[in-house]
Amino acid sequence: MDPVLALLRDLVAIDSVNPSLVPGGAGEAAIADRVAAALGAAELDVEVSEVAPGRPNVVGVLEGRAPGRALMLCGHTDTVGVEGMAAPFDPVERAGRLYGRGAQDMKSGVAAMVDAAARLAAGGGLSSGRLVVAAVADEEHASLGADALVREHGADGAVVTEPTGLAIATGHKGFEWVEVETRGRAAHGSRPAEGRDAILYMGRVLARLESVNARLITGPAHPLLGTPSLHASTIGGGRELSVYPDRCCLRFERRTLTGEPPDVGLMEVQRALDELREEDAAFEGSARQLFSRPAHEIGDDQPVCRALVQALERRGRDATPTGMSYWTDASVLGRAGTPAVLFGPSGAGLHGAEEYVEIDSVVTCRDTLVDLARAFC
Repeated sequence: MDPVLALLRDLVAIDSVNPSLVPGGAGEAAIADRVAAALGAAELDVEVSEVAPGRPNVVGVLEGRAPGRALMLCGHTDTVGVEGMAAPFDPVERAGRLYGRGAQDMKSGVAAMVDAAARLAAGGGLSSGRLVVAAVADEEHASLGADALVREHGADGAVVTEPTGLAIATGHKGFEWVEVETRGRAAHGSRPAEGRDAILYMGRVLARLESVNARLITGPAHPLLGTPSLHASTIGGGRELSVYPDRCCLRFERRTLTGEPPDVGLMEVQRALDELREEDAAFEGSARQLFSRPAHEIGDDQPVCRALVQALERRGRDATPTGMSYWTDASVLGRAGTPAVLFGPSGAGLHGAEEYVEIDSVVTCRDTLVDLARAFC
């Protein structure tokens, strides 16, 4: 068995569900141990550091024999939850695919970058420059791992090995999380004159947000990223059937493009709340931003992008830059001064009940990263 696939099977078999998403989730400690062992066996200099209790980053460094450029390979070790999956940590191969939680997102990319470093080390190392291999925690929630990484490590270019279908992505969307609360007045259900219905008030808010989304998805599109969008994520309110609800809480997500303000979703819903108050003096509602991360984009003339294009073209593969709809740690690296592209294996089932990666694409990804490191560094 190719070592990259053996490593991938080991990684998928380890529960690394993000505990910030799923209370009681296992976190990244066990998978960090496996990644650190693989990097140590390849004789890289390995550093393991906690970014939160029991949640470590792993960084391995391969120094070249002469000065040169530094390349960072970065991937996250956490996954989303496993609800609806029969055997999420049992890696099963079927028809050229490997199934399991994290197989695509993104333990395949982590296995590819770790084994690329191992191949480079076993093949005589780097003639110049340095390779930094970073396996980080918490990308699926707040990117505590990437934030900690960039405080200690930088590079002249980076590849984030998220699943791109072996395409080069030079950008991706950002996101913003917003909470909206409407307030009513509790009263017995038989006394409408005394009650105010916070849930029906929220219905008005939802109608306005639906209009905002319709405008966004039919508006001008970014050439690589498409249009911004928003969706309602969670909602809750009310006490019991015979009581007017005095509170309703909605949380929604706004997907953003480069150039949009970091609080664009908050501003959009605040305008809607202002309009609703003008229409009905009894309406009460407020909003606050919970969290946001900006979109990411670099030019395809960046050296790391050009080198990756050349590595793919030498393999006879399409190297036309594209964009991704999801958010990644490339944004964190880029804002810290490390130009970052996305490049990773093929598969399907991101965050779904059936997730898989195409096995051949993991090998191709690994081999392309080896070529890239030799050329770039």
